Amino acid sequence: MTDRTVAHRHTPVLRDRVLDLLAPALAKPGAVYVDGTLGMGGHAEAVLEHCPHARVVGIDRDEQALALAASRLAPHGDRVTLAHAVYDEFDSVISRLGLARVDAVLFDLGVSSLQLDEPDRGFAYRVDAPLDMRMDQGGGRTAADVVNTYEPARLEALLKEYGEERYARSIVRAIVAERAAHPFDSSARLVELLKRVVPAASQRSGGHPAKRTFQALRIEVNGELDAWRRALPAAIRRLRVGGRIVVLSYHSLEDRITKQAFAAGAHSRTPAGMPVERPQDAAYLRLLTRGEVPSAQEIDANPRAASARLRAAERITDVDQGELG
Repeated sequence: MTDRTVAHRHTPVLRDRVLDLLAPALAKPGAVYVDGTLGMGGHAEAVLEHCPHARVVGIDRDEQALALAASRLAPHGDRVTLAHAVYDEFDSVISRLGLARVDAVLFDLGVSSLQLDEPDRGFAYRVDAPLDMRMDQGGGRTAADVVNTYEPARLEALLKEYGEERYARSIVRAIVAERAAHPFDSSARLVELLKRVVPAASQRSGGHPAKRTFQALRIEVNGELDAWRRALPAAIRRLRVGGRIVVLSYHSLEDRITKQAFAAGAHSRTPAGMPVERPQDAAYLRLLTRGEVPSAQEIDANPRAASARLRAAERITDVDQGELG
């Protein structure tokens, strides 16, 4: 795959808005931008082109994505450093590079364009593929492992929580009946089951019947929410004063974690009746957005932006950050 092909197939979500928010923190020589979910490098490429003083650190758990991003970003030479890691390893990656603070951070959460577009990865429910869904294919449980081995109550709970699936109980009942005879190993067979179980009226109004189940399985397989709960505080801790963080979420639970962390940082924790605010109680973030959504024009140009929600904040104090966990 050529660099031109990679750039053509990958349109970064809200690219221009992300640049507008991050650029003020990347204007000085030596500024460090960390892309915590590098993917195929679209946002990183935009930063390198529009912020000539910035250095990029790109983190991704997907080795295939890292290889494509490395090729795409190669023209920028030693301004780019890549790391094969999950985003909750943010702190250790930054430490290994000898950095104390960074100037800008982006997390573009969820499944990447590469993972959706590669049929053999098992993320897309519109093509038949092994039921895998691992972002890092170096090891760990697959979606097939989850579907075939989880106890019914556990499987139902994750479909309800991570997929917000109304018909979780009926789906799990059908899965358990079928897997007893023949374990699931392909996405097509699971999709056919979901088409049978999810009521036709719901399919007409709620989109593809596999959408919510596949989302729940992907989040479970990759431990996405637990990783996000660890990654976000670490990234905020590493921001220097004036540094900025932008988060693109595609799921209400991811967005809720982000919203709560930003809100906690943007409010003083001074106890009621305290005459003077102590430095350790002061707000350490300033909110730059309050949950922006893409415009109709953005969605027309890039349909994968449809469910995105953007939040951004700026570091405003450099007090002890033990409060961030």
